[in-house]
Amino acid sequence: MEENNLLSTAPSSKSSDFGLMPIENLIHIIRGQQVMLDSDLARLYGVETKYLKRAVKANIKRFPSDFMFELNQSEFDGLRCKNCTSNEKSKRGGTRYMPFAFTEQGVAMLSGVLKSDTAIEVNIRIMRAFIAMRSFLMSNAHIFQRLETIEHHQLLMHKHLSEHDEKIEEVLTRLEYKDPDPIEGFFYEGQIFDAYTLISDLVRKAATRIILIDNYVDDRVLKTLDKRKDGVLAIVFTNPRNSQINLDIKKHNAQYPEINLRHCSNVHDRFLIIDDTVYFIGGSIKDLGKKIVAFSQMHQSPDDILSKLR
Repeated sequence: MEENNLLSTAPSSKSSDFGLMPIENLIHIIRGQQVMLDSDLARLYGVETKYLKRAVKANIKRFPSDFMFELNQSEFDGLRCKNCTSNEKSKRGGTRYMPFAFTEQGVAMLSGVLKSDTAIEVNIRIMRAFIAMRSFLMSNAHIFQRLETIEHHQLLMHKHLSEHDEKIEEVLTRLEYKDPDPIEGFFYEGQIFDAYTLISDLVRKAATRIILIDNYVDDRVLKTLDKRKDGVLAIVFTNPRNSQINLDIKKHNAQYPEINLRHCSNVHDRFLIIDDTVYFIGGSIKDLGKKIVAFSQMHQSPDDILSKLR
């Protein structure tokens, strides 16, 4: 038997009803090309797939990569997913050979390799199906382009909604578990009231103690500390050279809950301790909002700072 006349003597496939098959449905887009699979071609020719493959392999030089190529696993899985089919043979185990995919030129070449009346008739139908499919795609290119655009917009919208949902979820989570203490930030020039409000809120939050370390304290700072709850200890560490604060403290303590004044001279920065939380403040509390000043919550223990004061 000659290899190029194999189909004339090959066993017939049980599903050789090629006359009833819509060939257009058997054309797939793989690697950007219209192709047909070896198993579908074999069914159309009325033979088993292995006989078709045998004839192709015997004439493999006639089938370069732009005529015929073998699917990889991901391409094969994609087709199975698209067609919602399962491979029973693969479930039973054993080696699975990937299908051959034939382009329009590859199918045309089959007519020169498989010289049987069936092959000639089927190839004519397939060529017409390829032409009809190509004509359909060209005639409806604008529709496919619009569908692609719509799909692209839907993906962008889905991404936008997902990001929006994540932000909403983040906000809700923060509202549910929020620690009202500020973490860090800036006071910009002119934000005097914002700075005053933040410090006042921190003072009101104190449950046991407020300790201010600031070399430049005046009566305005004392008024801010008076916003603390009853029973909350207030201590101010400041430079002993500031004689005015000594007088202000005496007048203050004669009328309002006592603020303890202590002297220290080895601190350059400003710190505010609320209970056991330490805040670094880049400027004196009395001057916040007049210039750009940073503040941040620190993770050190208050004792680390207090033990070093002198």
